[in-house]
Amino acid sequence: DAAAAWDAQLDAWTAWRTISPAMRDKYTAFVDLSNKGAESFGYADLGEAWRGGYDMDPAAFDTEVERLWQQVAPLYEELHCHVRATLSERYGEDKVPADGPIPAHVLGNMWAQSWDNLFPLVAPFPEATPVDLTQALVDKGYEPVPMIEASEGFFTGLGLKELPDSFWTNSMLVKPEDRDVVCHASAWDLNLEGDVRIKMCTRVNAEDFITIHHELGHVYYYLYYNDLPAVFQTGAHDGFHEGIGDTLTLSITPKYLADLGLDVDPTMDDKALLNRQMQDALSKIAFLPFGRMIDLWRWGVFSGEIAAEDYNAGWWDLRTKYQGIAAPVERSEANFDPGAKYHIPGNTPYMRYFLAHVLQFQFHEALCAEAGHEGPLHTCSIAGSEAAGEKLAAMLSLGASKPWPDALEAIAGTREMDAGALKRYFAPLETWLKEQNVDRTCGW
Repeated sequence: DAAAAWDAQLDAWTAWRTISPAMRDKYTAFVDLSNKGAESFGYADLGEAWRGGYDMDPAAFDTEVERLWQQVAPLYEELHCHVRATLSERYGEDKVPADGPIPAHVLGNMWAQSWDNLFPLVAPFPEATPVDLTQALVDKGYEPVPMIEASEGFFTGLGLKELPDSFWTNSMLVKPEDRDVVCHASAWDLNLEGDVRIKMCTRVNAEDFITIHHELGHVYYYLYYNDLPAVFQTGAHDGFHEGIGDTLTLSITPKYLADLGLDVDPTMDDKALLNRQMQDALSKIAFLPFGRMIDLWRWGVFSGEIAAEDYNAGWWDLRTKYQGIAAPVERSEANFDPGAKYHIPGNTPYMRYFLAHVLQFQFHEALCAEAGHEGPLHTCSIAGSEAAGEKLAAMLSLGASKPWPDALEAIAGTREMDAGALKRYFAPLETWLKEQNVDRTCGW
């Protein structure tokens, strides 16, 4: 029942944001103290200090990020237009206007940062049989550790080194029975000398199979820059580390899965392809404007452009401008909605995730070319290509010892970040979305 679903989601959305107003005064004091710290290092404010970590003038970096966003904005607008029309049909045009922002609570995610849960509503071809990776893993008799060994095989198949024995003895690979743990998957380099581990409550399902490949991407980055002085043992910039893990998951194609011996059709017809691309877009394309605006808000807060008395208004101005969403109920400065997103009170910079969502496709395209791939980018898996592995290792080995354009050049042959590969990857979906939207008013 659409009305009940609307109300239930609204209750959850508003309840989640009842805890954050109490943070507001403390956050204001925190901003002041953070800026004083940044000033002691010669920066105008903390936002400038963060933007100063990219081997370029902070103002130039801001321009660069906006350039990347403008490359992908048309694709996001097409996705937004189609999703809005579907939601308007479900809930009624009085609740989801056909030409305005989408109410933030009906996008299947507490922050509207990922729209994966909307896939059953917006699948291009609901009748098409999807690849059931979870069932294929179960049917093959996989357990958690063999799943991780299979992921290691992806990396060794590229010619990269095996994981050290300590990885297998020191990592938390399954949920312990004798204590409570944080199960959120993460990768660790404990001593900067090769004591690499992952912490994960691995389950036999598709999500964890993909996550393992992502986390081992971090682990292999650690291993390949471990010979450098400690100060250089990090990504070329913070988007590189996240981007590498996601790059490698793009190679988990049906053919790659079939080559592992899983009962998966190695080919995809047009319907299956568009469904797969829609699933990916609801995660990766829907995220882009959110990834863009989080730090844009903070940079404005740190600089004073967004005053303490306008925190919430500034937040929703940016969410509407970039994401095309709006608060589903009236908000005021009695609220502190930014505080309901962990990375704000946790003070974790967010630009890395936006950059990673662009770089992963740029890395993937370059490695696919090195592997000799022919055909559309979305069909490529670099699995088994030692040539691609050599190119990847050359970049990983640099860590942060060179400015990031040098690292980018080592893997992609260019010194400029570019979202063109992302557009090429999603070309089939973009064409389909434009066809669906031909008689609609897009934008907001």
